[in-house]
Amino acid sequence: MSINRPDTRDLVEAVREFLETRVMPAVDEHAAFHTRVAANVLAIVERELDLGPDLDAEERERLRHLLGKEGTLSELNRELCLQIREGALDYHDPALVEHLYKTTLGRMSIDNPRYSAYRKATF
Repeated sequence: MSINRPDTRDLVEAVREFLETRVMPAVDEHAAFHTRVAANVLAIVERELDLGPDLDAEERERLRHLLGKEGTLSELNRELCLQIREGALDYHDPALVEHLYKTTLGRMSIDNPRYSAYRKATF
């Protein structure tokens, strides 16, 4: 792979900026709305590329400690659901509540960091 080649994030950012600066101003309101939706999706992808790997690693580590087991993030989340469904874990467990809170904040930081509840929780 060439060192000069743009990475995935660079490509997504370029398309998002093109939609915002070139396409949106040049189209009617209806098309501009759909262009804004597409640009917002690309902004989410950018944040996922930037933040996702670290957030996934942090979530996996919390689950590993909470459940006392090793596994992939997907496996550990399935185990968490099973333990909640069976009553082995519930909302009275402070470690579970903390895990769910941090996981939710992480998702919000990717999905919409301008969301007022996220901003209130993190500022």
